[in-house]
Amino acid sequence: MKRSRSCDVVVVGAGMAGLTAARELRRAGREVLVLEARDRVGGRTLSKTLDNGVVIDLGGQWVAPTQTRVMRLVDEFKVDIFKTYTAGDSMLLFEGEVIRRSGSFPFKDKESLDDIRQCMEKLEVLAASVPLDAPWTHPDAIRLDNITFAQWIEENTTTDFSRFFFNWYAPAVFSVNSSELSALHAAFYFGAAGGVALVTSTEGGGQDSRFHKGFQELSLRLAEELGDAICLSSPVSLIEQGESKAIVHTDHMTVEADRVVVAMPPTLSGRIRYNPPMPASRDALIQRMPMGTAIKTMIRYSSPFWRELGLSGMVISQADIPQLVFDNSPDDGSCGILLLFCEGGAARRWGACSSMEREAAMLEVLVKCFGEQARNYEEIIEKYWVEEEFSRGCYAGTMPPGVWTTLGESLRKPVGRIHWAGTETATSWNGYVEGAVQSGERVTQEVIDAQG
Repeated sequence: MKRSRSCDVVVVGAGMAGLTAARELRRAGREVLVLEARDRVGGRTLSKTLDNGVVIDLGGQWVAPTQTRVMRLVDEFKVDIFKTYTAGDSMLLFEGEVIRRSGSFPFKDKESLDDIRQCMEKLEVLAASVPLDAPWTHPDAIRLDNITFAQWIEENTTTDFSRFFFNWYAPAVFSVNSSELSALHAAFYFGAAGGVALVTSTEGGGQDSRFHKGFQELSLRLAEELGDAICLSSPVSLIEQGESKAIVHTDHMTVEADRVVVAMPPTLSGRIRYNPPMPASRDALIQRMPMGTAIKTMIRYSSPFWRELGLSGMVISQADIPQLVFDNSPDDGSCGILLLFCEGGAARRWGACSSMEREAAMLEVLVKCFGEQARNYEEIIEKYWVEEEFSRGCYAGTMPPGVWTTLGESLRKPVGRIHWAGTETATSWNGYVEGAVQSGERVTQEVIDAQG
């Protein structure tokens, strides 16, 4: 028989959005129960200890100085972070040629660099013009939402390399191809982070710092505080709503509550049954917000040997696996770790291959950039987020053409007693952990206001 429980608010999902909402609601005097489908907390943050004891992040891993909510948690929990390694030259693999440049951006030539800069300026201006609470109200919203980001790139670049760069840039940021999202969504996303430069920069930007013990430590600390208010391995199958209460069903439990917070990717929220059913606009929205696709791979060496060659470890590659490489070594340099990303359509193609095939292709790129020593690794680990049943992709759900302007108003709008959280609903650093935390804070106030 199923157990029956009751509380003021049920939170569905124990990622950073759900944990934040649960914590803030409890602080506001509400009795809260968190139902998490996985056997762990953390959502799209997942830390793992390598064979040599070094902790890495298979999910979200960086924090920016302007991500003030996450930084407050870092300070509160006295979590140690350290700067991403950037010293040395970066590498570009383009049209079979390996190009070495000083600084963090390896460009092909001055003409293409100038074109990238003028296009970036246009994108910055566009991003700053989007109303973050309501992108569909932008004066040019319909046109921008009816074209893909790929079309916008074609209209605003003049050189082959700059077109390659921005089309490479889309999966690196969104984990979907530029042809798969609207130009309005791209502009909104950059605007929500404070601009294109902040998203793409290492020092001072989105890749500024990392966590000594992994990003998941924040989720674990929040979960520790919530204690037995969290029920793991409890996927929600049905949410019923009545005039005076909501009832949330799992395989082994029913919970009565005044309000329900669903803190999960929009497309996954569609796998829950609702009685009465969702309004047509909400259901149509969640069918049109696919998750991105990424394969994240760590390759560990005895030392960060590329640093001795004067290289930062940063690689931008025209090869589709990997497309991007970072130095992901521990702060003390006790070993060398290269972080390799394969994203978007390339990740879907390579995800259908064997791990041995992916490894061989990645090593060929690393050897071209760093020499034969790149073959002498000690450990390799990869995470293909599409395979996680309760994520089915990363980094976040995206908006293809036409979605913002026709269905965007349903993204955060409560449905009866059900409220929506998750980084996809954020207006600050949408798609990042910072956005997840913001959504948890926003939905808390929403619930409190609704309860009166």
